[in-house]
Amino acid sequence: MTTDQIKAIQKEIGTIADGFWGEKSTDACKKYIRKFMPAGAPKQDQASLTAAYGAAGNESMLINLNVVGYGVKYDGKPVKTIRVNGKCADSLLEIVKELSTFPEGKATLAEFNGCYNNRPMRGGSLPSLHARGAAVDFVAKTNGLYAHWPTKATMPFSVIKVFAKHGWLSAGVFWSRDGMHFQRTV
Repeated sequence: MTTDQIKAIQKEIGTIADGFWGEKSTDACKKYIRKFMPAGAPKQDQASLTAAYGAAGNESMLINLNVVGYGVKYDGKPVKTIRVNGKCADSLLEIVKELSTFPEGKATLAEFNGCYNNRPMRGGSLPSLHARGAAVDFVAKTNGLYAHWPTKATMPFSVIKVFAKHGWLSAGVFWSRDGMHFQRTV
C-alpha cells in the first residue's frame, strides 16, 4: 500500500496518521476490527475447532455454495460454487454479496484462491482451517504468506471490514502477514 493509504487507515482506526505502520498501528487496528466482529469465537485449539467445524478433512461438513453472478473468479475463470463448511456458508454468501457491490470488493472477488483444502497449516503439522472448509483466500498474488499487511500486502481495508462484520478474521490484520487469508471465527 502507499503511505497515503496507510495514513487513511491510521486515521480511521484512531491512531497517529504518520504513514509508519508499527506496533501502535497494529494494536489499534486489531482493536478497531474486533468492534465489527460478533462475539462467540471458538478457541483456536484443535478440540474447540473440531467441536465448531468438525474434523479436518471431514467432507460431509462441506456444501457447495452457489456464487454464480457475483463475479467470483479463479485464474480468470468464473466460479460457480465454493466448497465451504456448512456452518460458514451463510456468512460467506453475505460477504460475497456485499463485496460484489463496490469496486475494491469486485476486484477481490475476481481473484479467488480457494477455500477447502485438506492440508496442514503452512510450516506446521496441525490442520489448517482450510482443511475444515472454514477459511478462504483472495488475491494471493499481492497478499502472500510473507507479505506484511499493510506495508507490502494490498488487501483493501474496506474488504477486511466486510469480512470482520460477518465474523471472519483477517490474517493480515491479526498476524501482519498472509493478507489473502480470512477464517471464520464464530
